[in-house]
Amino acid sequence: MLKDRRIRLNIVKRSHKFFFYFYFTHYTEFEIAPFHEEMFHITQDTKIRSAVIVAFRGSSKSTIFSLSFPLWAILGEQRIKFVLILSQTQQKAQMLLQQIKYELETNGFLKRDLGPFQEERNQWNMVSLYLPRYNAKITIASTEQSVRGLRHKQYRPQLIICDDLEDMDSVKTIEGREKVYNWFMGEVLPAGAKQTRLMIVGSLLHGDSFIRRLQKNIESTKMNKAVYREYPIIDEKDNPTWPGKFPDQKAIDEEKLKGIDGPTWHREYLLKDVPDENQRILEEWFKEYPMMPNSTGDDYVGTFIGIDPAGSDNENADCTAMVAASIFGRGEEMKIYIHPNPINKRLRFNEIRDQAILLSKTLGIRYPATIIVEDVGIQKWLTQELKDAGIPVKEFKVAGMNKGERLTIAASRVQAGKVFFPKDGVKDLRLQLLNFGREKHDDLVDAFTMLILEIMKDNGGACSPLPDQGNTDNERYKPLFASLMNREF
Repeated sequence: MLKDRRIRLNIVKRSHKFFFYFYFTHYTEFEIAPFHEEMFHITQDTKIRSAVIVAFRGSSKSTIFSLSFPLWAILGEQRIKFVLILSQTQQKAQMLLQQIKYELETNGFLKRDLGPFQEERNQWNMVSLYLPRYNAKITIASTEQSVRGLRHKQYRPQLIICDDLEDMDSVKTIEGREKVYNWFMGEVLPAGAKQTRLMIVGSLLHGDSFIRRLQKNIESTKMNKAVYREYPIIDEKDNPTWPGKFPDQKAIDEEKLKGIDGPTWHREYLLKDVPDENQRILEEWFKEYPMMPNSTGDDYVGTFIGIDPAGSDNENADCTAMVAASIFGRGEEMKIYIHPNPINKRLRFNEIRDQAILLSKTLGIRYPATIIVEDVGIQKWLTQELKDAGIPVKEFKVAGMNKGERLTIAASRVQAGKVFFPKDGVKDLRLQLLNFGREKHDDLVDAFTMLILEIMKDNGGACSPLPDQGNTDNERYKPLFASLMNREF
C-alpha cells in the first residue's frame, strides 16, 4: 500500500477500516477494539439501512461515523453524492464540519491520492463542503432547522448522520424529548430518498430519550433493516471493551478518577439508566399484565377513577387527568389493575363532567365506576355535578401531605407488586411517575396517587361501591409514610 498507489486506492476505496487506518493514522493512538471493527462493518454493509450506535464517552464513535465515514462514503466505492450531518445545535454541527474541512485541507496523503478539494457556502447559510471532482456535497444542519426538501442538484441526502441530537438539558422534560423525536420523524426521515442510509450516534441520557425510542422502534421491527448497538467501557464480565486504551481494571479506575461522578459514569460509560436521587418509583417495579382478570368473578371488587381536574383549554394550563383501575380481591390478596389510555388533556369544566360520567358508565361493570376527587376548593363543583348525575363519588382528603409524600406512599403498592399496568397505553403515566419532580406536568401522577391511596384505605374496604365502610382521616397514613421515608431504594 505504501509503495503502490494503484493497489492502495483499490484497497482504501473498498475498505473503510483501511481507509481510516491509512489516512487517519493520527487518530489511532491505540490499537482499535473489536467494537470498532463492528462499527466499520456497519458503515460498509449497505444492507443495513439504519444504525443506532451508543458508545461510552471517548470511544471514537464520532471520529468514525462523523469524520471518516462521510469522506469514505464519497471517496470510496459507495460513491455517495450528498451527505447530511445533523447535530443538536448549529455550533456543534459546524464543529463536525470544520474537522472534515481541516482534513481536506491539511491531510497530505488524502489530498494527493483523492484530491483536489474545495469549499462553498450555500444560500441557506448552512455551511457546506463541495467536492467538485466527485460532484458531491457534505451539508450540516441542526435540530433548530428544517431540513425537509434539501437537495444537491438531483440528489436528496443519500447518507444522513445524526451525532448527539440531545443533551442533559433537552432530555429533562417530555416536551424536550418530544421535540427532538418529532423533528426527526417529521423532518429528517422525509428528507432522505428511498435508499438513504441513517447513522445515529449518541449517548444514553434518559430512559425516554430519542436514542431509547429508536431502540424500541428497532426491537419492535418498526424500523426495517436497522440495527442497535451498545458499547459500554466494560462488558458484562467487567472486562475492558477497548483493551488497547484500557488494558486492565487499573486503567478503568484511572479514567473514572478524572473527576467523573457516579451518575455520569453509570450513564455515559456503563450505558445504564440512572434513577434520580429523588425518584419515588423505579422502572423495575412496574408489573405488566397481558389481559385484565374477568370482572364477573367473585373476587371483583369494583372499578374506580381518580380525577385531577383542571378546567381550562389554555395551552399553558395544566391538563385534566383521569386514571382508572379495577380492583380484584381484598386485604393481602388485593390487586390493582390500571386501565390503559388514561385521560390527560385540557378540558373545559363541562367537558370534565361529561368525560367523567362517560368513563364511569363505560368502565363500570355491574355498576358505575366510583369517581375519586380531591376534597378541596373548586373541585367540589365536580363532586356535586357527578352526584346529581347519579355517579358514585368519594372525596379524597389529603391534609398534611404534599404531592411527593403522597406518591411515596402510593409507590409502596407498586414496589410490593400489587399494582399492574397494561403493556401498552400508559406511556405518559409511566413517564410522569418515573420522572416526578423533573417533568413540567404531573397531572397523571396526582390522579394516580389519589386513586391508589383511596384504594389502600382498609385494603379496599373504604373504596367499595357499597356504602362507605372506612375512615378517610389522614391520620391512618402517618405510620406508613414514616416507615416508607426510611426505606432504601
